[in-house]
Amino acid sequence: MSSTYGERFRLTIFGQSHAPAIGVTMEGLPAGIEVDEAKLQAFLERRAPGRSLTATSRKEPDQVEFLAGLVGGRTCGAPLTAIIRNTNTRSKDYDNLRDCPRPGHADYPAQMKFGGYQDVAGGGHFSGRLTAPLCIAGGIALQVLSKLGITVAAHIQSIGQVDDDRFDLAGVNEQQLQALLKKPFPVLRDGAAQEMEQAILAAKSKLDSLGGVIECAAVGVPAGWGDPMFGGMENRIAQMVFGIPAIRGIEFGLGFPAARLTGSEHNDPYYMDGTQVKTRTNRHGGVLGGITSGMPIVFRAAVKPTSSIAQRQESVSLAEKTDVPLEIHGRHDPCITTRAVPVVEAAMAIALLDAYFCASTNTTKDSPWL
Repeated sequence: MSSTYGERFRLTIFGQSHAPAIGVTMEGLPAGIEVDEAKLQAFLERRAPGRSLTATSRKEPDQVEFLAGLVGGRTCGAPLTAIIRNTNTRSKDYDNLRDCPRPGHADYPAQMKFGGYQDVAGGGHFSGRLTAPLCIAGGIALQVLSKLGITVAAHIQSIGQVDDDRFDLAGVNEQQLQALLKKPFPVLRDGAAQEMEQAILAAKSKLDSLGGVIECAAVGVPAGWGDPMFGGMENRIAQMVFGIPAIRGIEFGLGFPAARLTGSEHNDPYYMDGTQVKTRTNRHGGVLGGITSGMPIVFRAAVKPTSSIAQRQESVSLAEKTDVPLEIHGRHDPCITTRAVPVVEAAMAIALLDAYFCASTNTTKDSPWL
């Protein structure tokens, strides 16, 4: 399985939804980086299940345990490995899925690829549960980036037919992002959170689910990170974001509406802000030619509706080669989008930190986090 990401900051995610534990091994972190475990735990709790009526009823403490690579609260130069133990599993809810695949899930493609040896309980290695160790790596990356003056935050831009305001592509700033990080339901528009929660509960009452869009921004990223062609900053971010289950699309800056504009309408004029080069608008979303421009990096990620719904659906029996009805049991989110916000932030942070290490010649001696 392709569960490894990164060039200089490399992470490998392991485990399955109902395995004894899930975890991540990180390589490439210089020795001496301080890890604030309390701050990391608080970040993971934003993603953790069982915290609200709009999330799954499965409750997991998601307590991080470091097994190697951390001594006295600082990285020691060895690979950093951390796990989260799974404590609340009900694997029997998934017994029939090896024969009867769920619509919208990876059950059937996994059966074809792994020949029935895959772990089906809770979705196995395909589960959104694996975003918890991704958030361990992302939470650490966010702490390192903060020492570099970089802030990353996201908000729920839409759920179903309910929209929030969008970021001002050129004007989004650290103060706005820090305010979002303090909100249990991160939105920009007053009243949007309540409207979205009502929409989710309405879908849940009908045994259905909703999707949404998450808009994420990073400010403080200097110009010059990333590479042309296949090592572009958008490529790096998109690869990480598409590693999140349920992500169906991503767009940077103005995104697809740019295709309807003329060049004169889409170009972002340069100007001098003191000694700093900036653009008056930011339709390019902070990346040009695969390389950061120094403007805020802004992208939006589309999250599909939760595939596991309690309504009766059509499926097949792989053993009998017949059509059969399917009713899904288990505990599932009526909307994944709400809990995916910190996961998207983590994905952005991991991609940025890897790009920083690729662009930097910093050594432990002159690292800014010491």
